[in-house]
Amino acid sequence: MNDIKHISSIQNSLIKTIVLLKDKSRERKKTGLFILEGKRELRLAQKGNYQIQTILYCEDIIMASELLSSYKNLNNTIELISITKEVYQKIAYRQSTEGVLAIVKSKLHNLEDLQFNKPNPLILVAEAPEKPGNMGALLRTADAANLDAVIIANPKGDLYNPNSIRSSVGCIFTTQIATATTSETIAFLQSTKTKIFCAALSASEPYTNIDYSGSTAIVVGTEATGLSQEWLQNANQNIIIPMRGEIDSMNVSVSAAIIIFEALRQRSL
Repeated sequence: MNDIKHISSIQNSLIKTIVLLKDKSRERKKTGLFILEGKRELRLAQKGNYQIQTILYCEDIIMASELLSSYKNLNNTIELISITKEVYQKIAYRQSTEGVLAIVKSKLHNLEDLQFNKPNPLILVAEAPEKPGNMGALLRTADAANLDAVIIANPKGDLYNPNSIRSSVGCIFTTQIATATTSETIAFLQSTKTKIFCAALSASEPYTNIDYSGSTAIVVGTEATGLSQEWLQNANQNIIIPMRGEIDSMNVSVSAAIIIFEALRQRSL
C-alpha cells in the first residue's frame, strides 16, 4: 500500500471532483468513474473485480489499521487518503456509512461479455428503469436469486447513481449486468435460444402455468407504461401475476421477485 495521504479541506481539488462524481451523471459517464460508500460495498466491488482507484476514510470513524486489516488484499496501486469529518460530511451520500468511500472505475457492461456456466441460464431483463431505487431493488432480487445475468434494455437512468448502489446494498457488484437497446437484447436472447416471458396485462397466462426450466429471460417494464410493443411482439409468452385486490399491478421489483422465485422453485423439483 502506498503512503497514506491526508485531506482536511473541502476546497481540495479531489474533493470537488468527488462531489461532481456523486452528484452528476454526466461526470460519471465522462470519466468512467463513480463513488461507492460503505465497507460491504467496497468488499463486494473487490469481489466483483472492479478496479478501485482511491479509498478515502474518515479518521474520526474508522482507523487505518482497521481498514487495512479488513481489506488485506488491497494492492499498491490503490491510493489511500484519510479525511476529516468535515470533508467526509461534504462528500458522503449517506451519513450512516461506516466512514469509507472509494473512487471506482465503471465497467462497460456489453452484451457480448456475458458468460453463462450452464445451458439454461435464468436472466432478468428490465426495460427502461428510471427510478434508481427500483433499479437497486431489482439488482438485490437478482443477487438473492443468484441469477445468471441482468440486462437493462434501453436504460434511462445511470447504473452508478449513488441511490442505485445504496438501494442494491452493493448487489450491483455481485451480478453480471449488461446494457443494450431493446432490439439488441431481443436479438441476443433469440440467438442464444432463450425463451422470452414478458410480464404484461394483455394476452397473458398466469405465471405459474409457465415452464421456466430451459434458458429463460423474465422481462419487466416500468410501473407507469409497462413494456414496449417490441417486447410483446417478440415474447414466447406474456405472463401475469393474478391480482386479488383493486389494483392491477405491483412494484416492479416485487413482481420480478415473485416470478423469478417461481422459476427457481420449478428448477429445484
